[in-house]
Amino acid sequence: MADTRPQPFVTDLQQLHRQAREQLSAGARTDTAGGELGMCLTLLNAALATEVVCVRRYTRHALCAAGPGAEAVKAAFGRHAREEQGHALRLAERIQQLGGRPDFNLGGLMSSGDTHDEEGRTLVELLRENLAAERIVIETYRELIPYFEERDPTTRRLLEELLDEEEAHAKALHTLLEP
Repeated sequence: MADTRPQPFVTDLQQLHRQAREQLSAGARTDTAGGELGMCLTLLNAALATEVVCVRRYTRHALCAAGPGAEAVKAAFGRHAREEQGHALRLAERIQQLGGRPDFNLGGLMSSGDTHDEEGRTLVELLRENLAAERIVIETYRELIPYFEERDPTTRRLLEELLDEEEAHAKALHTLLEP
């Protein structure tokens, strides 16, 4: 009768050491992108551009928010701008780890509506605009996470962390909108 007990996980450590030495020039990158590294870098650069747009929007809104209750909203916008900048830096670092080049050129992501004058807009309008933008980013990360599930677990974990933070931003904005 054959032994059906689970066998312990055994890795050929000599082979792992040999492969690691042969691939030193790759730095932290391992071939986990499943041969689709170019697509992974494109998706990460698009996420980076989205975060940069968020930094810009939150910063602009923090500067232009006015009226009763504006100080709390300005503080939230400023905090979110700094956190979005952190997201952008983390994405840029991951792109570099994968051997890519972070692209900070926003190109077509900036619409004419994104550059209009904010003066005279109400706090509610600014809050709603930012909440809508957060919901877009949340859905984007929810779509990206399964893509990276098997291809690059390290990037998947990064995106999951960013998703958690974006959901916290949306919750905070929603709370500020409640009467």
